[in-house]
Amino acid sequence: MKKYAIIVAGGKGLRMGGELPKQFIPVEGRPVLMRTLDTFHAYDSNIEIVLVLPRDHQPYWQELCREYDFRVPHRIADGGATRFHSVQSGLALVDADEALVAVHDGVRPFVARGVIEACYREAEAHGAVVPVIPVVETVRQLVREDGAEGDTRHPEATLNFQSVTVPRDAYRLVQTPQTFRASLLRRAYEQPFCEAFTDDASVVEALGHAVLLVDGNRENIKLTTPYDLIVAKALVDASK
Repeated sequence: MKKYAIIVAGGKGLRMGGELPKQFIPVEGRPVLMRTLDTFHAYDSNIEIVLVLPRDHQPYWQELCREYDFRVPHRIADGGATRFHSVQSGLALVDADEALVAVHDGVRPFVARGVIEACYREAEAHGAVVPVIPVVETVRQLVREDGAEGDTRHPEATLNFQSVTVPRDAYRLVQTPQTFRASLLRRAYEQPFCEAFTDDASVVEALGHAVLLVDGNRENIKLTTPYDLIVAKALVDASK
């Protein structure tokens, strides 16, 4: 079955603390986004890669491709206002329903070959697959005494909450590539946008379709903060 990879790279890089979007930051002499595309191309050179970039980032990407003589074949789709809309844009370049589509974060360059292979294989069998890893830290849930919901994104906000330990074995951390049969993913993204759609699996689950979990790899980190770049450099050095 034909394979596609939609690489979503719409980040502005604000948490990196600089002006350069995080997907373009070099790690050991090569931009993060190129490393990500390299990983999928190395797994299977026949994969159709669709790179989703904000329109105003595309000229810089083309400049980088010339500078680094980057030759991995790919097509470019315009990024949207949200990740949901960016994936919709990428799906418009998937020209086959009898296909498998992996949706991957552009700033996850260290996904293992075996994880990519398992995602495509199980998506063909089950329709929808997400790679996950176990939670290794103790997890506490924030709860308000009055039972009301509240914003917990800022540290000072937690002062209004009590907390309880929850069993970490009941939870998993979700990674990408989240992989689906193209026809299923296309139907899912015909739904109206909803704030509850935090990833592709949540969009597919809204159709009532179950999502299978497969083992991810812990090195498959999402490069979001300066600390992540330190880890990324170590991972590249270790692979030499």
